[in-house]
Amino acid sequence: MMAGFDDDDDEDFAPPLRRPFWRRKRVLLPLAILAALVAGFVLLLTPDTDREAMIAKYGGPDAAFAAGPAGQRIHYRDQGKRDGPVIILLHGSNASLHTWGPMVARLGADYRVVTLDLPGHGLTGATPDRDYGAAGMMAAVDVVAAKLSLDRFILGGNSMGGWVAWRYALARPENVEALLLLDASGMPLRKGEKPPESNIGFRILEYPLGRWLATRITPRALVEQSLRGSVSEEAFIDEAMIDRYWELLRFPGNREATVIRARTDREAHMAAKAGDIAVPTLILFGSEDRLINSTAAQSFAERIAGSEVVLLEGIGHLPMEEAPDRTAAAIADFLTRRLAVPPQADREIR
Repeated sequence: MMAGFDDDDDEDFAPPLRRPFWRRKRVLLPLAILAALVAGFVLLLTPDTDREAMIAKYGGPDAAFAAGPAGQRIHYRDQGKRDGPVIILLHGSNASLHTWGPMVARLGADYRVVTLDLPGHGLTGATPDRDYGAAGMMAAVDVVAAKLSLDRFILGGNSMGGWVAWRYALARPENVEALLLLDASGMPLRKGEKPPESNIGFRILEYPLGRWLATRITPRALVEQSLRGSVSEEAFIDEAMIDRYWELLRFPGNREATVIRARTDREAHMAAKAGDIAVPTLILFGSEDRLINSTAAQSFAERIAGSEVVLLEGIGHLPMEEAPDRTAAAIADFLTRRLAVPPQADREIR
């Protein structure tokens, strides 16, 4: 032992005690942030809706489904004049057959109007083959047409449904008597043209993280904002409609299908083949469409010989709901002139 030192003095030279790692500031702060993020994620999680409850609420007691060869179960409605000319109408992305209600009400006295929920939408939900591209959508039309023994019909669609409609007219021209394209997608931007503004829902799907979150977190407020951001005239939007969009988007399989569609090749090269469409074609657009530039109407007209263009001033992406009277009148006038179908004489378009 050295002079002046004893064993007790060793305590004076003991290193200071270190805090447990989880109490250190440089660890504690990130952990707190992570915990807050996890808690927020859990709180925001929105589960799928119940299949049977949704069918009861939005399909009603007479909900009809057509079974397809690939295991599809396509929800459809067959309404209007039973012996009238047949119109099959296809909705847009993240919508449902309900979007055509105003057209059924206005055209059903003279036409048999068939609507359906495309794969990954409405009460159809996911399909076993998970094909949400052109082929899968066209197959759904075939399934319903076969169920109803329809060999030839007028085919119309809005947005994505319009894209499916003109693709169907190219693939099965023998089945299509006339074509109705309402703010249809599928045309390239014109020279020097900027992409449209779009809505928040579609913008989120442009990013991998957004697509991942879209299958798990679906706030009602986001659905409402996306719906309002798609139109110019908002008067028709009510709480029940927002609920329907929100609940059907969460129908089992629909959110996953939305993400798959966002990654699916829309086959832009097919636009060059639109010139092969030979049936009478009405191209109807809202001048204030923020999802698809209304100049796409001109692009369609330049490719489809003999087509007619109607531009509805002050209307956005959903003319059949924003301006149902004008839209129904334009469709009825076009079909009366071009197909010699029974005119709506002395019947006011309501």
